[in-house]
Amino acid sequence: MDEYSARMALACVVEPATTEIAQAVVDYGPVMVWETLLASQGALARKAAALDLDRVRGIAERAGIRFNVPGCAEWVDALADLHRGEPVNQLSGVPFGLWLKGAGDLAELCGRSVSMVGSRAASAYGEHAASSLAADLGEGGVCVVSGGAYGIDAAAHRGCLSSRTPTVAVLAGGLDMSYPSSHEPLFRQIAESGVLVSELPPGEHPTRVRFLGRNRVIAALTQGTVIVEAAVRSGARNTLAWANSISRITMAVPGPVTNSRSFGPHQAIRNAEAVLVTNSGEVRELIGPLSRSAPTPKAEWRFTDGLSPAELRLYESIPGRGSRSVDELSLKAELPLGQCLGLLNQLADQGLVWQNPKREWQITSAKQREKLLAESL
Repeated sequence: MDEYSARMALACVVEPATTEIAQAVVDYGPVMVWETLLASQGALARKAAALDLDRVRGIAERAGIRFNVPGCAEWVDALADLHRGEPVNQLSGVPFGLWLKGAGDLAELCGRSVSMVGSRAASAYGEHAASSLAADLGEGGVCVVSGGAYGIDAAAHRGCLSSRTPTVAVLAGGLDMSYPSSHEPLFRQIAESGVLVSELPPGEHPTRVRFLGRNRVIAALTQGTVIVEAAVRSGARNTLAWANSISRITMAVPGPVTNSRSFGPHQAIRNAEAVLVTNSGEVRELIGPLSRSAPTPKAEWRFTDGLSPAELRLYESIPGRGSRSVDELSLKAELPLGQCLGLLNQLADQGLVWQNPKREWQITSAKQREKLLAESL
C-alpha cells in the first residue's frame, strides 16, 4: 500500500486526534502503522480489516470530495505544529489527511487567514460583531475559517462570504452530509468559492470528541484565532486553548459586561490568554508578521503591484460584489473627498474600476480588464 492510501485508510478507521497513533505515524510512517494495525488484535484491527477503501473512494468521488495529505498542493504545512503542541483534553496529533470539498484552494486561502469562533447561542451583538469583522477582514484579503455551527460560526462565514474573499468551514462529520442540516444552503454557498474541510470520511457523524478534535484543525490552519462570544462552558474556549498550545496569535472581542456570553473573551483578556481586538485593522496588525503558511509568491506581475499605498487602500475599499459611492469610499479609505475622487479616476484610467449608472464605483472584472487590454493593443 502506498503512503497516500495508508493515510486515507487510517483516516477511515482511527478517530481524529488519537495521540498514540498520530505519534506513531510521525515516527514510523503511515504505511508501517497501517500494516501493524492490520496485524494486531482488537476492535480497531477488526474495523481496519473490514475497510473497503475502493468503496470509500467511490463515495467521495461521487460527492465531489477529495482527500488531501502532506505533500499535496493544498496541504497546509502549518498543521505540523500540532505535533509539537501540548495535548488539549488528552487529544493531539497532526491529521492523517483532510477531506476537502469546494472550488477553493485550501493552502492558498489559509496563507493569510484567521479563525473566528464563539457561542452557538450567540446574542444579536455577537452575531453583528462577528459578521462585520469577518466582512472587513475578507475585504482586506484575509480568509475567515470557522466551524460551520450555529451562532458566531455562521455569522463569521456569512460575513466573509459578503466580501471579496472565500471562507473555509472545518466540520466534525463527513462532507457528504450537512450538520447542522439547516446549514446545507450555507455549506453549498461556502463550497462555491471556498472549502469545506473534515478529518472524517464520508458517512461519519459528529460526536462530542470529534468536535473537540476538529477545533485543533481550525486553530492550526490559520495565523490566529479570534473568540467573539463564549459562555463558561463554551466549546469555543477549547479552540482558543488549541491556538495557545501551538503558539498562534489569540484575540478576543469584548462584549457587554452584563452578558454571560462575554465571560470567555473577558476571562481570556484578563488572564493574558488573548489580545483585545475591536476591528479588522487590529487583527491584521497582529497576524501580519506570522504568515508562516503563506504560499510562495508567484513571480508574475499582479495588476495591483504598481499602485501607490493610497490607491491600493482605496481599491481594497471597493467591495468585490456591489458598489459604493465616492462619499462612502472616502470614509472607508480615510481619504479626503477630493483626493478620493482623483484617485478613483486614476484607477479608472488603469481599467481597475468603473462608475456604474448609479454613479457608484465598482471593481472591474477580470473579463472586462482583458477586453480593455485587448482594445489598447
